[in-house]
Amino acid sequence: MRVVLLIAALLALVSMAWLQAVWLGRLDPKQLLGPWYILAVASRAKDFMAEKDMRNVEGVVVTLTPDNRLRVQSSRHGPDGCHQSIVELLKQDSRWVFENPSLGILDYRVLGTNFKDYAVIFTQLEFGDEVFNTVELYSRTEIASHEAMKLFTKWSQGLGFLSQQQAQLQKDFTCAHKILQ
Repeated sequence: MRVVLLIAALLALVSMAWLQAVWLGRLDPKQLLGPWYILAVASRAKDFMAEKDMRNVEGVVVTLTPDNRLRVQSSRHGPDGCHQSIVELLKQDSRWVFENPSLGILDYRVLGTNFKDYAVIFTQLEFGDEVFNTVELYSRTEIASHEAMKLFTKWSQGLGFLSQQQAQLQKDFTCAHKILQ
């Protein structure tokens, strides 16, 4: 009986993942372009749990370069105030999966979106000897919709993030507004 239930559960997970991939196959990277607030984060980075309660909302502007690279400009609070960075990501075989291994970004992909107001982004990172992943809630507005938070929580928990590895970021928009205005 246990074996039958386990097989049924595995088949359901595979079917759901396949359906999600087919649905996201409609995503055109251009739908990610423009300004976003990062309002929630789940992370397996070693310092995340100690720092999560002090993290503020981040700002991100996504653009497409002439040679079809995804350009991600971000602004976040750091030890010396607001820190801005720019990374360019290369398209993998899929239309909606990007990477830049030379910068430690092994995978950047959209897990879920309503194609307009929010997106849940998965990133796998490698810095030195630490390899970890994050899930971030991108929102076009300063307050996430109930639907967006529900999807972020679903993906975070579904990917095995513990509640202590998840955080809604502090509502300080100082650094986010540095690039979003």
